[in-house]
Amino acid sequence: MGRIGISCLFPASWHFSISPVGCPRILNTNLRQIMVISVLAAAVSLLYFSVVIIRNKYGRLTRDKKFQRYLARVTDIEATDTNNPNVNYGIVVDCGSSGSRVFVYCWPRHNGNPRDLLDIRQMRDKNRKPVVMKIKPGISEFATSPEKVSDYISPLLNFAAEHVPRAKHKETPLYILCTAGMRILPESQQKAILEDLLTDIPVHFDFLFSDSHAEVISGKQEGVYAWIGINFVLGRFEHIEDDDEAVVEVNIPGSESSEAIVRKRTAGILDMGGVSTQIAYEVPKTVSFASSQQEEVAKNLLAEFNLGCDVHHTEHVYRVYVATFLGFGGNAARQRYEDRIFANTIQKNRLLGKQTGLTPDMPYLDPCLPLDIKDEIQQNGQTIYLRGTGDFDLCRETIQPFMNKTNETQTSLNGVYQPPIHFQNSEFYGFSEFYYCTEDVLRMGGDYNAAKFTKAAKDYCATKWSILRERFDRGLYASHADLHRLKYQCFKSAWMFEVFHRGFSFPFNYKSLKTALQVYDKEVQWTLGAILYRTRFLPLRDIQQEAFRASHTHWRGVSFVYNHYLFSGCFLVVLLAILLYLLRLRRIHRRTPRSSSAAALWMEEGLPAQNAPGTL
Repeated sequence: MGRIGISCLFPASWHFSISPVGCPRILNTNLRQIMVISVLAAAVSLLYFSVVIIRNKYGRLTRDKKFQRYLARVTDIEATDTNNPNVNYGIVVDCGSSGSRVFVYCWPRHNGNPRDLLDIRQMRDKNRKPVVMKIKPGISEFATSPEKVSDYISPLLNFAAEHVPRAKHKETPLYILCTAGMRILPESQQKAILEDLLTDIPVHFDFLFSDSHAEVISGKQEGVYAWIGINFVLGRFEHIEDDDEAVVEVNIPGSESSEAIVRKRTAGILDMGGVSTQIAYEVPKTVSFASSQQEEVAKNLLAEFNLGCDVHHTEHVYRVYVATFLGFGGNAARQRYEDRIFANTIQKNRLLGKQTGLTPDMPYLDPCLPLDIKDEIQQNGQTIYLRGTGDFDLCRETIQPFMNKTNETQTSLNGVYQPPIHFQNSEFYGFSEFYYCTEDVLRMGGDYNAAKFTKAAKDYCATKWSILRERFDRGLYASHADLHRLKYQCFKSAWMFEVFHRGFSFPFNYKSLKTALQVYDKEVQWTLGAILYRTRFLPLRDIQQEAFRASHTHWRGVSFVYNHYLFSGCFLVVLLAILLYLLRLRRIHRRTPRSSSAAALWMEEGLPAQNAPGTL
């Protein structure tokens, strides 16, 4: 009987032989082929299932990460862990016209990817409340006594210092940014106020505070910061992860000759306050101008900036259009409207000898007030009496001239340049009056529908004032809606409608406007965008420190994930090789003549022949 000998490069004691008698009978030609095919099939199946498991595991992990980020925004109400040494802090003081507010922000160590932004959030105290404090009056009240400004602002900084860990003060940036109230002051008074801040604050506080950290920002800067803050909270600066996410092709400013990149579509913002209205949105494509004058105007309305920490990376380069329109806020517009009524009524009465509006019995009929409501306009000791007719369509027609539209192309309110908007691939959020007009009384906040809004506004305007008062007394409107809101809801609804559709040229069938007061249940301030922009270079420090360690950590993580799959594959390959080798040896031995002596077999295996029993 033949014998198979296996000799490896192991110690001599490890040599062994296998007799064909001990080999299973199933290793004949046909079964051998079946076994080889089965082993190969098993190997392919294991490889396939490994790929499926990895794909499912990491696909689910990606979805989980996205959900966790969403959940973090929605439920970001935990108290900030001030004992964590890896948490960094930043302070922004918003010096407005009516008062000043301090906001304290915090963020963990940067993840080391230069294409990712800092994960900045508003700091929360032990009671999980945002760390915010407001004082009055506005900083501009100290225009004639700038030496008192540092004392005025000290309570805000003391409040911030109590919440930021003492060990972090020297590395915590402090920004004092002044807005509308300071803009109207002469430059000399602005400079005197800022000089007092820059001189006194470093004496009493250890925050990171340089000359560029205190300034009067323009309306354009404020609009850009608001746009950044909203889109950051919405997650529009993150990388594309799902195929169903809205994207847009962007020509990077300064590199128009290169191919367009595809990234998440950002959201535009509309904000109508009491005095002014503002619009801000990204302009993804290179724009053309009708004239050189229009191009010159556009330079003051377009802002180009890089939110990334590395100027060589263009993933976060944005071109944003920002325009602010003074006098186009809800209250200012009503004032302009009443001024026109007063002037026109007095003039017509004088020319035609009429008494319209001069007595309650002969009131001026105002289509922009609810039906049968009585109101008055008083100027220069004179009074014009009004009575509402509640005609929404006539109100819209009456206020259209206040848009100051021109016949020039690509213009909006007051004939100001406005780059084209791709309405089919865009999204806007409407804040302040856009939300109050749709929600407080009409209860239609959220997704805006022009047809439904128009019908609701018409019905409201045409409802008698006595019925509206009854509904108000029964608590059918929003809790913060007051009689002032009810009285001027008809006018403001028409004004908002005309500004949006006629002023900014949004089509009547536009479906991508969301009116909101908060985003993910949080009120987003422009100060969030300010600190995001002003701290954009801070991750460079962490990236340089962690670059080497991060690369090795990444390799170890990949090795750990795939090691057991690699081991299984190698094991199968080795097992298959041994099996094929055994089959090959058996085939060789079957060709050896059965008459060969045992000595020949031993010689064939390279071993010395054994002596037969009984021989010397």
